[in-house]
Amino acid sequence: MPDPLSALIDLVAEGGVAVLSGAGLSTESGIPDYRGPTGSARKFAPMTYQTFTRDTAARQRYWARSYVGWRVIGRAAPNAGHRAVAGLQRAGLVSAVLTQNVDGLHQAAGARDVVELHGSIDRVVCLDCGQTTGRAELDARLRAANPAFAALAAAINPDGDADLDDAAVEAFRPVDCARCRTGVLKPDVVFFGETVPAERVDRCFASVAEARALLVLGSSLTVMSGRRFVLRAAKLGVPVAIVNQGPTRGDAYAAVKVDAPLGTVLPALGDALTLAQSGRSNEP
Repeated sequence: MPDPLSALIDLVAEGGVAVLSGAGLSTESGIPDYRGPTGSARKFAPMTYQTFTRDTAARQRYWARSYVGWRVIGRAAPNAGHRAVAGLQRAGLVSAVLTQNVDGLHQAAGARDVVELHGSIDRVVCLDCGQTTGRAELDARLRAANPAFAALAAAINPDGDADLDDAAVEAFRPVDCARCRTGVLKPDVVFFGETVPAERVDRCFASVAEARALLVLGSSLTVMSGRRFVLRAAKLGVPVAIVNQGPTRGDAYAAVKVDAPLGTVLPALGDALTLAQSGRSNEP
């Protein structure tokens, strides 16, 4: 019986692989996981859409924490795992990249047509007039509105939410939409209590249905948002491979499971497949 990495190489070598990535792929970029080896329990419950839209104090708390968290998320760079996924896509082996992450690191590494299931923290939308702007523009406005704000976070979550004490939150001044002047700004991400746009979900299901294999990277599959694609793959007879540190809720459906750091496994996978392709191209 082949070892798990060899089995993974054999599976991906056939091509037609849909990748589903989670927070564990970004830990080596300095963004902590929720539940993996670098994860830590939140001090606060995650913000819900209903609370964010109805409660001015909650929005102040969110933007104060997100302002500090952006210092980490905004500076993060793709790691070897992101680059390996992009390389496998360029080599024609990966047919789709679906991610639960909101950090934009797949695209920064060169991946194309990435489906961001939960949106992107790099964009901000006005809930009143609908204008979408870049996070860097909002960050500059928040910096100007809070010149003396210098709070330090106790912890950062993968969505850029930082744990701050109450005094720091109370000192923070949020800003409204720059176009309509009164509109509520929200990061272009799916909050708890919000639903992922149906078109986005349908696109992911279609990618799974068209794939020859589904490769899950760095996700514990604890929530149904990602696990449903593993269940669909299993129902359709699409082989599932999982690379993650620790158990996942999809392990029972996995044809291949590699329990190891993605920053080690994915470059090794890419190197092995590049070598194999090179060998085939040199055959007489």
